Amino acid sequence: MRLRITFSKQGPLRYTGHLDLHKIWERAARRAQLPLTYSQGFHPHPQIQLAAALPLGFSSRCELVDLKLNETLPLDGLVERIQTAVPPGLHILSAESVDERAPALQTQVLSAEFEVELLEGLDMDELARRLDSVIAADSLPRERRGKPYDLRPLIEMLTLTPSTSPGGRWGVFMRLTAREGATGRPEEVLDALEIPLENTRVERSRLIFK
Repeated sequence: MRLRITFSKQGPLRYTGHLDLHKIWERAARRAQLPLTYSQGFHPHPQIQLAAALPLGFSSRCELVDLKLNETLPLDGLVERIQTAVPPGLHILSAESVDERAPALQTQVLSAEFEVELLEGLDMDELARRLDSVIAADSLPRERRGKPYDLRPLIEMLTLTPSTSPGGRWGVFMRLTAREGATGRPEEVLDALEIPLENTRVERSRLIFK
């Protein structure tokens, strides 16, 4: 059975990295007594697939993990069973069975959407000007790990989002590519917009698949 779990990642877990999250899921599966399937060989490891790495400090309400189990379990009551086994800040939204023959989860992600809350007031006219400048740019040369790349083709959508409450702060919505070798990072977009990352709260709101 290939069990796909949708979950949110909030609170202190925002500062848990991708590899540590993998270990959290391995421990949670043991606590929930899920019959994980392990790889063969001298160093067997549980067959756990996370959809896409989430940068440290970002929250999410759309994370996905696939757990390969060596027997089929009834889905009824499974969400509650797993919820009791995970740490605070990780909330189980759904659990479903998917085709075991489907490609690896991480190879199916095309794009990711992020909602950015601005924690300090900014002049909206100036912010709109910066946003228009980024969108209109032919290229946005950047560097990651010492290697140059162009950020512009990694930005699929970039808009301002008005506050839903009177006197509230505006925000930024962005849809970025999330393919292997072509992943847009929200902090790089914010830097291009001249918005300090520490003055924002970033949440991944949606993963888009093939």
